[in-house]
Amino acid sequence: MNQQRVEEILKETNVLQEGHFLLTSGRHSNQYMQCARILEYPWHMTEVIQTIVDQMKDKKVDVVVGPAMGGIIVAYELARQLKVRNFFAEREEGVMTLRRGFIIPKGAKVVIAEDVITTGGSVKEVIDLVQKAGGEVVGVAVLVDRSNGTTDFGCPLYAAYTADVVSYEKENCPLCKEGKIDIVKPGSRKSK
Repeated sequence: MNQQRVEEILKETNVLQEGHFLLTSGRHSNQYMQCARILEYPWHMTEVIQTIVDQMKDKKVDVVVGPAMGGIIVAYELARQLKVRNFFAEREEGVMTLRRGFIIPKGAKVVIAEDVITTGGSVKEVIDLVQKAGGEVVGVAVLVDRSNGTTDFGCPLYAAYTADVVSYEKENCPLCKEGKIDIVKPGSRKSK
């Protein structure tokens, strides 16, 4: 599957949205990626994750770990297709941790899976967690990379879709200047 087909799926499932958005960073954009929407369509999720599996065909993987919430189902589907174990990390008192009896075996080759990355903050926290547990992070897999090439995890990045998302400071936002489209704050985190 190519980027064009993935983009068609993202538009069809209302992941890729057009409008006037207030991002978590406080910046404004004419696009927003609501990756949770693809989860409504398991058959599309399977197809999109297959593009990541195809990129990783020669990679040895023992475990896939996804940060809660966005990475849980992405990690599950990736692990299912790779036929390996799947864990998720979650915050406990603000710190990313493995709970529920999940243990990274020493030397395990681990892929971190996430729905979307911009700065990669949650992924970096999970990488630290895996490394402290004695695992080796061999890759990061994401549905959507909207980092504009600015994120380096120290390992390969596998993305089903790469989005060049343009954003603006509020003072320089052309959508605000036009005043035609009301601003919307999507997502689950508070804006800065």
